[in-house]
Amino acid sequence: MERSFVKEIENLRLGAGDTFYGEGILAVTKALLQSGVTYVGGYQGAPVSHLIDVMVQAKNDMAELGVHVEPCTNEASAAAMLGASIMYPVRGAVTWKSIVGTNVAADALSNLASPGVTGGALIIIGEDYGEGASVIQERTHSYAMKSALWLMDPRPELTNIVNCVEKSFELSEASNTPVMMELRIRACHLQGSFLAKDNVAPDISSRKLLSEPAAFNYDFLSHPPVTYAHEKRKYDERMPAARDFIVKNSLNELSKGRYGDVGIIVQGGIYNALMRAMTELGLVDADGNCDLPLLTLNVVYPLVPNQIIDFGKEKKAVLIIEEGQPAYIEHEVASLLMQAGVNVFLSGKDVLPMAGEYTSETLLDAVGKFLRQHQPALGNQLGDQAYAAEIEELRKTATKKLRTPVPPRPPGFCTGCPERPFFAALKLVEQEIGKVHYSADIGCHSFATFPPFGFGNSILGFGMSLASGAGVRSFQKRRPLAVMGDGGFWHNGLLSGVASRLLNDGDGVLVIMKNGYTSATGTQELISSPGSTAKLRAAEQSATSGDQTIEDALMGVGVQWLRTIHTYRVSEMRSTLKEAFKSTFDGLKVIVAEGECQLERQRRIKPIRAKALAAGERVQSTRFGIDEDTCTGDHSCIRLSGCPTLTVKTSTDPLKTDPVAHVTAGCVGCGLCGEIAHAATLCPSFWKADIVSNPSRYERFKATIARIFTGVPAV
Repeated sequence: MERSFVKEIENLRLGAGDTFYGEGILAVTKALLQSGVTYVGGYQGAPVSHLIDVMVQAKNDMAELGVHVEPCTNEASAAAMLGASIMYPVRGAVTWKSIVGTNVAADALSNLASPGVTGGALIIIGEDYGEGASVIQERTHSYAMKSALWLMDPRPELTNIVNCVEKSFELSEASNTPVMMELRIRACHLQGSFLAKDNVAPDISSRKLLSEPAAFNYDFLSHPPVTYAHEKRKYDERMPAARDFIVKNSLNELSKGRYGDVGIIVQGGIYNALMRAMTELGLVDADGNCDLPLLTLNVVYPLVPNQIIDFGKEKKAVLIIEEGQPAYIEHEVASLLMQAGVNVFLSGKDVLPMAGEYTSETLLDAVGKFLRQHQPALGNQLGDQAYAAEIEELRKTATKKLRTPVPPRPPGFCTGCPERPFFAALKLVEQEIGKVHYSADIGCHSFATFPPFGFGNSILGFGMSLASGAGVRSFQKRRPLAVMGDGGFWHNGLLSGVASRLLNDGDGVLVIMKNGYTSATGTQELISSPGSTAKLRAAEQSATSGDQTIEDALMGVGVQWLRTIHTYRVSEMRSTLKEAFKSTFDGLKVIVAEGECQLERQRRIKPIRAKALAAGERVQSTRFGIDEDTCTGDHSCIRLSGCPTLTVKTSTDPLKTDPVAHVTAGCVGCGLCGEIAHAATLCPSFWKADIVSNPSRYERFKATIARIFTGVPAV
C-alpha cells in the first residue's frame, strides 16, 4: 500500500528519441536501465528513496530486462551486493542516504574497494547536506579518499546527470574501481528533461544465466597477504587509469572567460548556485556564458593533477568553491600547485563559510570579496554590496510588518499517528514515577523530541537507541527507556541492541513502535509488514509456518519479558509501562507498541470507502468533537496529545475569557483525544459520533425518532 509510481514507471519505458521529463533521481533511475545494469539494490532514505521504490513497483518491466532489484535491510547489505561485480563482468548499482548510510556501509565498502571490481559498480549517494538536511552534517568525500573510491559530483542538469551515470560505469570498468555518485537534495528533485535512449538488457542477468561460477582466484579476496598488493594496485594502476579516463572523456568541464587572470574551481553539485550568484553579479551573459574561467569538477576524487596545474598557470588568483569541512579539494589543489611551482594565490575558506550549504546568496558575497581583492577594476563594479544592502532592507521591512519573528515550525506526528498515544501515556507515567532516561532513535518517533512531549536524551543512529543506553543503567536508580521503530529494529536494533543487551544480562525497557512500515523513509515494506511478500509466501507454503514477526524474533533470541499493546489503548499502555519500570524481573523488558501507520491506513481505506460509496453500500466513519459548554479551557488534552487537529477557538460564551479546545475537520477519528481524557481523568467534554453514509431503513427510522425527541436536525 505504498505510494503509487505509475507515472514514473511509464518514464522508465521511454526509448531512443523520446524526451524524458521529470526529476533528477528518476533520471538517474532511467540512466541505470540505459546502462545495461544487471542488479540494483539499496536502502531507502531521502533524497534517493524513489530510485528503489520505482524499480520495486516496476518489477514486471525489470523482469523483462532481466534486472534484479532488491530493497535491502540496511546499507551494509546493499554495499555487499556489489560483491557480484568483483569477479563477474556485470554492472551493479546500489543507493542509500548519506552520510548516515555510508557510515553503516563502511565495512563492506572498504572490503569492496580493496580488490576492486571487474564489472562496473556504482554507488548512488543521497548527499543530505545543507539547510534542508535531516541528518548530521558530514560529507561522503572522506570515504572516497580513505578507500580510493572515485567520487562523482555531477553538475545539476538532467542530461549531464544521465551522462555521468553512464560514464560512471565505464570509469569503474576502466579502472576496476567502484564509483560513488553524490546527489544533493536539490539535484535529486531538480526538474528537467533529457533525450532518452533504449533500455539495455544485460548480457548476464536473471534471463541470461551463467552455466558455471567464476573460477577461484585468491587475488580477488580482501584477505592477507593479497591486501598489500591491492593497495599497491590502487595507486600504481587503478588511479592513473581513472585519471586517464576522466581526461579522455572530458568528465570535468572547462570554460574560458574574458578575464583570464582569475578563475574558479567549483564542485559540480554547486554549479547551479554559483551561476545564479554570477548572474546577479552581471558576470553571465544571456546564453549562460560566464566571464570568469571555470573548472567544473564532475569528478571530485580523484583530481587530475595536470588539469589543476594547467588551470592555475598564468592566473594570479583562483577561488576554490567546496562545501563543508575539511576542505579536501582546497588542500589537494594547494598541494598540487605548490609542488608544480605554480605561483598563484589560492582562495577558498578565507572568503567562504567553514560549514553549511553554499546558497546563491552565500556565493554572491564570497565571489564579490574575491574579485574586489584580486580583480579590483571588475570587483568594484559588481554591485554585490548594494544587493546585500537591498536584502537586508527587505528583512528589516518584513520584521517590522510581522512585529515578531516568524515562529519555528518543527516537524510533528501526522494526524492520527499511532505513535503519539504512546508518548501521551509516557507523560502520564512520568507524572507518577518521575523522569526517565530516554534513548531516542531515528524515525517518526524522534518527533517526540519536539513540543509538547520533549522526550530524548540521545540519538546515535538508526536502531541504536537500546545500545546507546547500555551504560546508563550502571549509574542510575531508575531503569532507562529506549524506543525504536520496526524499521530501526530490522535495520540494526535486533543485533546491536537486543542481542547485545541479552548477552550482557542487561536491564532496561525497550519499546518497539510496530507501525508496519519503514515510515520515516517513505513507508516501505518490512519483513513484518502486513501483507508483506515474506508473509504471503510463508502462508502459501505452509499453514503452520508462522509469520516472520517482531515478536517471533524477540522470543527466538531469548527475550523473556514481552508485551504487545495497541498504542491507542492509552490506559493499558500506561499500566504496562509502569509495570516495566517497577517489575522485579531483572532483565530486558520489551513492549511492542502496535498501531498501523496512519498514512498507510488512510491510503488503504480511502479507495475502499470510495468504491463502497459509489456502489451505494453502507459506510460508517467516526468523528470526535468537544462540547464547548463543558470545556473549561484548561487545555490539558492538548498538552498531552499534540494532535494537529486538536486546537483552540474563541468561546461563544461571553463569560469564558479563555479559548476552548476544538477539533478541526482534519480529524481522522483515531480516538486518541478521548482516550487521553479518560486515562488522565480530564474533563468529559469529548464526544464521539458515528457518521453513516447510505444507512439502512432501520437506521433511518432510528434517526427520525431521535430527531423527534431531541429536536436535533439531521446532518
